[in-house]
Amino acid sequence: MNRLKGKIAMVTGASKGIGAAIAGHLAAEGASVVVNYSSSKAGADAVVNRIVQNGGKAIAVQADISQPEDIQRLFAATKKAFGQLDILVNNAGIYEFLPLESITTEHFHKQFNLNVLGLLLATQEAVKHFGHEGGSIINISSVVATLAVPNASVYSSTKAAIVAITRSLAAELGPRKIRVNAINPGMVETEGLHAVGFAEGDFRKQTESQTPLGRIGQPADIAPAAVFLASSESAWITGETLYISGGLR
Repeated sequence: MNRLKGKIAMVTGASKGIGAAIAGHLAAEGASVVVNYSSSKAGADAVVNRIVQNGGKAIAVQADISQPEDIQRLFAATKKAFGQLDILVNNAGIYEFLPLESITTEHFHKQFNLNVLGLLLATQEAVKHFGHEGGSIINISSVVATLAVPNASVYSSTKAAIVAITRSLAAELGPRKIRVNAINPGMVETEGLHAVGFAEGDFRKQTESQTPLGRIGQPADIAPAAVFLASSESAWITGETLYISGGLR
């Protein structure tokens, strides 16, 4: 239970859902965790409290990952609290489905600015804080990077971009002992899924019918893989994308 003892991890968008689960699992393995959030302070504080109550170390830091100045402040707070960084989980993201005729520049940039540009800028800053031993970067993409979903052309393209970025940065940063991998979750039951109305109804039923394991995922299905990719157990793995989708491709 100490695979990450002494490591410092940052999880963006960690106040709920997959990010919260990853933060908890990293802390359970000994990492000190920076729980980033954009708007849900109560959610982030709850994640931190759970970690601390279980004997771990964590802080919550507000920052909108689509805003460069917020990213700077986030990493400054991390350095002040922990002095270094070893693990970055790029989890912050949004999704909004629209048919082709409804797509606007605002719809496009809203998703690309956070899901893609924000990921790149956070990674750019993280690399400055990694030590001589390197680090691990884990990008949360989605099964829709390759799975055709109607009305999701913009969102899907952001997630496909993350997969491409993962491979490119793995090649670029490998000589600096920095590993970069991605996780492609399938449909996962989160607060966000409930908020947009996808947690129940025909869309969920259709997804489950197409999934070999016959159910949608839970955040706890994703988090252990992030721990593995952050740990020395994956020391010779970089540039890879792991599908965690119940077999749905």
